[in-house]
Amino acid sequence: MAKLVDSAPKEMHPGAKALGPLVPSAGRTFPLGATIHAGGVNFSVFSRSATRIELLLFDCEAATRPSRVIDLDPRTHRTYHYWHVFVPGIGPGQAYAYRASGPFDPGHGLRFDPGKVLLDPYGRAVVVPEAYSRRRASEPGENMAAAMKNVVIDLTAYDWEGDAPLRRSFSSTVIYEMHVAGFTRHPSSGIAEERRGTYAAVIEKIPYLRELGITAVELMPVFQFDRHDCPPGLANYWGYSPVSFFAPHAGYSSRRDALGAVDEFRDLVKALHRAGIEVILDVVYNHTAEVDETGPTLCFRGLANEAYYILGQNRAQYANYSGTGNTLNANHPIVRRMIVDSLRYWVAEMHVDGFRFDLASILARDESGRPLDNPPALWDIETDPVLAGTKLIAEAWDAAGLYQLGSFIGDSWKEWNGRFRDDIRRFMKGDRHTVPMLAQRVLGSPDIFGHREREPEESINFVTCHDGFTLRDLVSYDRKHNEANGEAGRDGMDNNLSWNCGQEGPSHDVATEQLRDRQTKNFLVAMLTSIGTPMLLMGDEVGRTQLGNNNAYCQDNEVSWLDWRLVDRNPDLHRFVRVLIGHRLERVRARLDDSFALTLNELLRRARIDWHGVRLGHPDWSDDSHSLACTVRPSFPDSPFWLHMMYNAYWESLEFELPPVPSTEPGWQRWIDTALPSPDDIVDYNSGPLVGGSRYRVTPRSTVALFLRIGSTGAERAMTAEAAPVRNAG
Repeated sequence: MAKLVDSAPKEMHPGAKALGPLVPSAGRTFPLGATIHAGGVNFSVFSRSATRIELLLFDCEAATRPSRVIDLDPRTHRTYHYWHVFVPGIGPGQAYAYRASGPFDPGHGLRFDPGKVLLDPYGRAVVVPEAYSRRRASEPGENMAAAMKNVVIDLTAYDWEGDAPLRRSFSSTVIYEMHVAGFTRHPSSGIAEERRGTYAAVIEKIPYLRELGITAVELMPVFQFDRHDCPPGLANYWGYSPVSFFAPHAGYSSRRDALGAVDEFRDLVKALHRAGIEVILDVVYNHTAEVDETGPTLCFRGLANEAYYILGQNRAQYANYSGTGNTLNANHPIVRRMIVDSLRYWVAEMHVDGFRFDLASILARDESGRPLDNPPALWDIETDPVLAGTKLIAEAWDAAGLYQLGSFIGDSWKEWNGRFRDDIRRFMKGDRHTVPMLAQRVLGSPDIFGHREREPEESINFVTCHDGFTLRDLVSYDRKHNEANGEAGRDGMDNNLSWNCGQEGPSHDVATEQLRDRQTKNFLVAMLTSIGTPMLLMGDEVGRTQLGNNNAYCQDNEVSWLDWRLVDRNPDLHRFVRVLIGHRLERVRARLDDSFALTLNELLRRARIDWHGVRLGHPDWSDDSHSLACTVRPSFPDSPFWLHMMYNAYWESLEFELPPVPSTEPGWQRWIDTALPSPDDIVDYNSGPLVGGSRYRVTPRSTVALFLRIGSTGAERAMTAEAAPVRNAG
């Protein structure tokens, strides 16, 4: 039977009640975590090599010492490698944590420290005390008053009001990558100060997202993370430093109680769904905040270090495929189960619509770090019935050089297309040998994905993301400026494929600013008109800058926050993005239902695509070419628009020949010309001005899109009969 130790503090927290006599019973191994039952709570935790487990119960969330310590007797409270106990007389709101004793033998992968307070790997809520100390968790000795703890949560009391995941198709998806806090933390957000940077504050900004045309938000990590995992004097802002895979980050809640973070996150999901916007979570199942052998003991290391992490050949050290000090052992049975249980939880209990997996290729590595042909972790996710229909997006590489873009395991995964980002940047920058790659990227990257006969939206097309320059900085800086990060410029990418348009940083030169505006729009057109699923970075629609910092993970300040004054300062850019997204979604709605079932290859075969240079039918694929044109004639009856695109990354104007139009049609109409001032830079299809003549002069470093509205079926048949077959780009 479990042994009770009375360790009630001499001074109770105001309003707290001392626990009455507790008579724990054996409890059950399943489910893992803290589960509420009639009359009490069942606790279960995995630890294969522990010799002793203690359950610590606190009178309230703010308590610094446990009021009861339940010492689990392995004869009663251990089954196989699971330690379990049922504690009567407690329920929702109960604060708790663990301590684990066992061998401290790093050479064999064991790092037990009985002085450290440990989180429950399956805990649904985490409390971080004001006195929390990462240093105390890293040094010898106890850390009771400076440790995080969990709180028992009742998930059944929340009223979802009929809410459910939206199940929107990828073909009708426009993703907005955003940081929960950074979206509203700036004083210009108009949010009350006490609510800025919270889940609740995002709800107030949903009309902005709807007006922009966003159909899915991709939230940077919202799992509870350690803000102290960063250089001294700074804060871990991005959140890629998890301590829990089940608890929403409490720092994003406007409420100070543990349940508040859970319910406020669910309020956000419900409100976004009502607005027709899906919720995709950026999830980090590749490492934790415990980092390397010098790091803190917070949870996993203190319970089952040898199971949760991939260890090096010298098992006292950690394999570092994540670039952050440690690597989760994703294909260990215990870790695999935890990952799937976590995903199920966020879908079933939190109603999220999908996940973007940070450094997803790590999930393909075995316990020795070697890539697997059929990694169990990925197939468990792929085939889980609860996750069926959930959006799964892979960042198909890791920090150790594994690059699986186009070859990622599974049938339902979409992939962040880093090649799209890099090739579009190179072309717009004016690099050599970029025209053939431009053609591949705008067609959905068939050179990468075409062999798999998958849907056209497998490619997640982006030019910028949280990691790297913002779009404004991409056209304003030639090199990174990360001095504020305190790492002497060692952090962040050096090869940004950026171009400052002739002057580093902010400029008051009119010509430079006009060129930057044009380049910004060129990137947006390429991303939002290409085949695939587009992803826009928070604030790019209004010119947000990080002052050249391309690794702002530790900048929880105005460097990273969205300055809402930019909406009024850059209304032309905001309008350009809004209209561009609107036209994209309108074209999707105009497609036949059966076209959604086409693979990328089938779509390209059914469309008629002709490539041109400045002369019709004569594309210049040479290394020194900087221009390309194409005519796209969809074969779907409900697609009456033909599109003619002209890309000029050259530093001089070019005269492009235009395809002839049937005599029954008035001629090509201009949709986009990024060189023109607003509102002529992009217009509505129904009001596009006619383009006279057989040529169009495309300004240096600009993009032009023309369209032809086919009003006669006979004319359409005649035009199609004259069209050449589709030719592969390059």
